[in-house]
Amino acid sequence: MSFKFFDKLSRNFIELLNDKEDYNVIIIVENEKFTAHSNVLKCRSPYFCKELKNIIPNENNIKTITKPNISDEAFDIILKYIYGGIVDLENVETKFIFDLMITANEFEIEELTKKLENHLIETQSSWLKSHFSLVYRSIFSGNSFKDKDLEKFCNDIVAKYPNIIFDAEDFTSLQESALVSLLKRDDLQLEEVIIWEYIIKWGIAQNSTLPVDLKEWNKENFTILKTTLQQCLPLIRYFHIPGTDVLKKIKPYKKILDKQLWEDLNQYLIDPDLPVKSIILPPRTILVRELPTRTTEPLSTIITYEHVAEISSWVDRKSSTYSLTNTPYEFQLILRGSVNGFAPQTFWDTCHGHASTVVIIKVKGTEEILGGYNPLAWDANSVGRWGNTNDSFIFSLKNGNIQSSIISRVKTPNYAIFNVNKIYQNNNGPYFAYGLHMISVSSDFTLDNYCSCNNKHGHYEKPIRTTADNFSIVNYEVFKVIKKTS
Repeated sequence: MSFKFFDKLSRNFIELLNDKEDYNVIIIVENEKFTAHSNVLKCRSPYFCKELKNIIPNENNIKTITKPNISDEAFDIILKYIYGGIVDLENVETKFIFDLMITANEFEIEELTKKLENHLIETQSSWLKSHFSLVYRSIFSGNSFKDKDLEKFCNDIVAKYPNIIFDAEDFTSLQESALVSLLKRDDLQLEEVIIWEYIIKWGIAQNSTLPVDLKEWNKENFTILKTTLQQCLPLIRYFHIPGTDVLKKIKPYKKILDKQLWEDLNQYLIDPDLPVKSIILPPRTILVRELPTRTTEPLSTIITYEHVAEISSWVDRKSSTYSLTNTPYEFQLILRGSVNGFAPQTFWDTCHGHASTVVIIKVKGTEEILGGYNPLAWDANSVGRWGNTNDSFIFSLKNGNIQSSIISRVKTPNYAIFNVNKIYQNNNGPYFAYGLHMISVSSDFTLDNYCSCNNKHGHYEKPIRTTADNFSIVNYEVFKVIKKTS
């Protein structure tokens, strides 16, 4: 028989943590200093065990660790977990839980990392999907989530919808480990020759000194590219690329392939039945996409397909509106306020890196539907910069008693779109100059009346409302405008 007294033990260790008389470690995080005991830290965290061995104590026998990238709030919870084994996540936002998981993983606290990871996947999958760019790049930073459930969760999504990553504006800044993990997938839903083109694009982008014109490349240039792509090249399914594509797409870069592989590939194209020395990887599996049923979620809770046709015609600068049957674009939902929340920061976390987007806003208390089109990529990492484009526009859509739509194209291209500084993203959302600006001092677009579109500086052709009054919203959506392939 055994008796367990974990509650009392936990309370006693928390008391030890709060005792400021007998510490021998100081941890400095973002804005605060924490005190702790080396023996406890070393027992509970492999990171601290390794780190403390390499630190020379001061004259008072105290060792100091500095982690300025860790928030005070997150480290306070980490430290209480280390001492007491308790984590209180009542009334905290999902973003904080995600950041806490990243922090726990950085300190190599496997138990807590795994628990938070499972919690996010099982109960907050919609948040993970709506903040996909942030999540995906975070888990591959430093290769720290390799072979973990969250990596699989993300790669399952990318394998099925590869354009999320491969067509992103910042694709070439993708970590090598993330790219390799995708190339290993048998179910990556891209043609093999397209995958080849993407990795060539990625490899070239890692080496800014490579000539733009391939005709100017020398042996050293090809060697540089081959070295850069050494982890990627073995994962391409060369023998499943059509012959014409091999000649057009692969042959210009044959010098980055092993000589034997190139010889085998040419032989295989002539006679597939002859044996080759190179490894032939299996073809990628193509998923059968089910047709949507009548119960499929509607395109939007705000706009109709007629509105989509009208906005599409504006994108293409057509003098007449597309019909419903010949609209050349589809609108892919990225964010919906009623699902993802109305915090301005959610917009930046979710839409970062997405180009060719339409923001749709339903104004509270009226029948107005306002919006804007941004052909550029939203940049959540900006220090506060204007985006220059001739193709953005803002608009008001006909709806109910509003009989006519209004389009207002950008008039001052270098003040078309503003990517808000990170420190102001808690209050500022999409910003089409003063033509259309979503803002909330309470960090919820539905709770105050600070959104505006007075166009007071004339950066767009004309106002899209008959009043210059600020307003609140009922809901808003952001769509990616994608050219139809067929």
